[in-house]
Amino acid sequence: MKAIKVKLWQDLVNYKKPTSFQLKETYPLPPFSTVIGMIHNLCQYDTYHEMKVSIQGKYFSKTNDLATRYEFKNGMKYDAKRHQLKVGDYGISRGVSTTELLVDVELVLHIIPKDQSIVTEIYDAFLHPWEYPSLGRREDIAVIKQVKIVEVEKQVLSKDKRLGKNCGAYVPIEWVENRNVLFKNRQQGISDLGTRYLLTRNYELVNYGTKKNPKVFRKWNKQEVYYATYLSAPRKSQVYIDNDENDQNIVFIV
Repeated sequence: MKAIKVKLWQDLVNYKKPTSFQLKETYPLPPFSTVIGMIHNLCQYDTYHEMKVSIQGKYFSKTNDLATRYEFKNGMKYDAKRHQLKVGDYGISRGVSTTELLVDVELVLHIIPKDQSIVTEIYDAFLHPWEYPSLGRREDIAVIKQVKIVEVEKQVLSKDKRLGKNCGAYVPIEWVENRNVLFKNRQQGISDLGTRYLLTRNYELVNYGTKKNPKVFRKWNKQEVYYATYLSAPRKSQVYIDNDENDQNIVFIV
């Protein structure tokens, strides 16, 4: 099957965890929904195109940044002792929050659309983007270092294959359970030294109200994966590999 292989670089970036507020924590790599959303934006799709993605990469370090935080409660009147801002008759509190940032991020993405006829379309969208691409927050600009079309196929490895130095990836749970991917460091009683995440992938709109009084919310489909570094695929294991002669990668299809 054909895939679009994209190498990106970002300076400072936050892939926000949805349950973090006062300290806006970041995932170590962008979740699937963030990558799929960027692809749909660059291709200017207004309907969902099903696709699988492989996400791997690394960052140099982490740092924290300060941001202004605004809070308000629906219907709360302005109180000079409580609120810093007044909008009409209502009050807004203004304070400080902290954002966790990854520094010097390098990503390798493999995009495999279910409809293989749009491979060239996605490739062209990355080659000639209609606006600057961002991944994470709106201000987290992504620099496209390389984009190419590759073939991806399942192979039985004749020798061990390791991920690049300090490089991490989102690995499908079944790959770990079947021992197609191994973790370099192990401790007694603990064989899988990775972080287990339940990441958003795509959503469908569901009406939890009535036809007369609709209340439409996003119902997210989620994918359980491991995130780990120092990964290797042992000899005789079956994994997906791209055919990039200059820089062949394992493709963690999710």
